[in-house]
Amino acid sequence: MAEKILPSNISTYLAKRAVSDPWQILQPPKRLFAGAVVIPSLAEFTNLRQTLQSLAGNPPELLERFMILVVVNQRGDASDAEKSDNRTTLETLPEWQHKYGLENLCWIDAASPETELPHRQGVGLARKIGLDLALPHLDYVKSDPLLVCLDADTLVQPDYLQAIQSHFSTSPQGGASISYRHRPAADPEGQKFIDRYELFLRIYVLGLELAVSPYAFHSVGSAMACRASAYVAGGGMNRRMAGEDFYFLQQLHKTSGVADLKGTVVHPSPRSSQRVPFGTGRAVGDMLIEGENRLLFYQPVVFSILGEWLACVTGNLDAEGSFLLERSMGISPVLHNFLEQAGFGESWDGLKTHNQDETRLLTAFHGWFDAFRTMRLIHLLSEHDYPRVSPEKAVPPLLEQAGYECPGGISEQLELLRKMQ
Repeated sequence: MAEKILPSNISTYLAKRAVSDPWQILQPPKRLFAGAVVIPSLAEFTNLRQTLQSLAGNPPELLERFMILVVVNQRGDASDAEKSDNRTTLETLPEWQHKYGLENLCWIDAASPETELPHRQGVGLARKIGLDLALPHLDYVKSDPLLVCLDADTLVQPDYLQAIQSHFSTSPQGGASISYRHRPAADPEGQKFIDRYELFLRIYVLGLELAVSPYAFHSVGSAMACRASAYVAGGGMNRRMAGEDFYFLQQLHKTSGVADLKGTVVHPSPRSSQRVPFGTGRAVGDMLIEGENRLLFYQPVVFSILGEWLACVTGNLDAEGSFLLERSMGISPVLHNFLEQAGFGESWDGLKTHNQDETRLLTAFHGWFDAFRTMRLIHLLSEHDYPRVSPEKAVPPLLEQAGYECPGGISEQLELLRKMQ
């Protein structure tokens, strides 16, 4: 029944880009939903229970509108402990469904021998499996349904679903970055490290905001949402083992826009982890091993250079690529070399040819100079001319530039940024 009412854009995506067998929703629902909350879970028995319990605290009338879809997943090289945890999770999900009153709780087995994730795959594919398989079970007649990304170790508030629904009822953008705040750590050392890492994330976004970059939003995998139409327009979730959230939101921004979603806060885990090459868990784990100086911050000047470059382009939309390249040398030789190696001159002239309107040209430019190229420039500037520094040197100038008096300690600076963002 659901497939008969799928819009053409959804049907085309499912036919050409969605994942296929062997994955399927076990005991698929018999009705349609206004949205789906997708939760990848790898050896998360204890944490997933708490996450589902926090979801169950949302109003029943809203829970009734959302399918909650858990993707229990592993690769063949998973440890025995991970495989055992996943088996227990799959066996216990029916119990949790009744215990927490989550009638719309469904799950996908991507952890049994015949359904395990392929080699060198991970959270990106797990998210994609859940999001793709949720699409046929959404109601496209009443509205443009919603897809929400959550993690198995992340708690939500009772206003979670209401805030998401309210946001998309008025936002013109197709994607959203949800406010987040890491949960307290179990000990003072862990707290120091998670505070430092979240401060690093937030001051980076503030730097982008001060540079007037359109990519000044947070990319946290457990704090993303979008309309179904935006999901398929952007090509769906990517299959990256790490950084899938960064690239997913970048693509959403290019195709449908990304806005900050206020009105609720999600609470990711502060724990350390070595599962992925970067991200919260890896950063905390590295600091636990090597100390807090394992994570240094970008100097404020790199954001000034970025801002000067973006302003240069915005103020010279009628210029040729060669002129902009020449101007970039005066801003920073590193910037100039980066742009030259990326073929900016020819790319810019091509963008001008195909985008006669200035608004469209600027949009096309930011599609080319995207979040990845922005981050790559900042990394290159840090590697060559402006080595990373302690937060004591990096944070105060940016807060003051934003018009705030900088508090003394990292925890106070973090709290100020949480309120600002």
